[in-house]
Amino acid sequence: MNHNPDEYYNRTEVSNSDLTALRDILHPRQQFGDREAAFRFGTLVDALITEPDRVDYYRFTVDDVQYTDDEFLHAKEMQQALRMEARRDAFLAKVLELADTQRFMVNRAQQFSYCEYPFSLDTRCKWDWYLPAFGFGGDLKTTFAASQQEFDEALDFFDWDRSRAWYMDIARSDRDFIYAISKKNCRVFKKFISRGDGTYNRGREKYEELAFQWWLLTPKNIA
Repeated sequence: MNHNPDEYYNRTEVSNSDLTALRDILHPRQQFGDREAAFRFGTLVDALITEPDRVDYYRFTVDDVQYTDDEFLHAKEMQQALRMEARRDAFLAKVLELADTQRFMVNRAQQFSYCEYPFSLDTRCKWDWYLPAFGFGGDLKTTFAASQQEFDEALDFFDWDRSRAWYMDIARSDRDFIYAISKKNCRVFKKFISRGDGTYNRGREKYEELAFQWWLLTPKNIA
């Protein structure tokens, strides 16, 4: 397991986060809430569940980032909600028991097509959970959604469908999943995705447009 996030984020291959940054430039839209605060808190929850070695439980820090007592308590409540869900969800229980966490993959010269125009990019992704024995993995999210409908809307609005299609195609996997823990009421929402279903197809359509735009903007591809 790799506990140095900089080793991943300093890599040069294209990631889903890179596509999100490009989307925000090409298709700006209103943002709701404090994105940096949401990312900061999400990092705490992710670390508690998938990278506990990064957490100092006495100083309330992840790496060198300081959290308040209330933030730490809230994150622990969300972690416990996921553990409780695993008592009645056999698949989640196996994920928590068997999955590799924070495993990254690189795909050199991954082939793409946009409007029947072929191109390639070096790509990367970093899994919250990956099940090597089964050849697929999934994602852990924190969300402000308090109901299933709000979670479904968030999946489209935040392009989580794009993320999952991107990861599936890098890994060449046919299945994927999301578990999301509500910041409001600690409910656990879940989404199971299969290659060719509506979520995958919508996500792939989103990433293909952005990947093509990224390729166009890459200096070596400009004649």
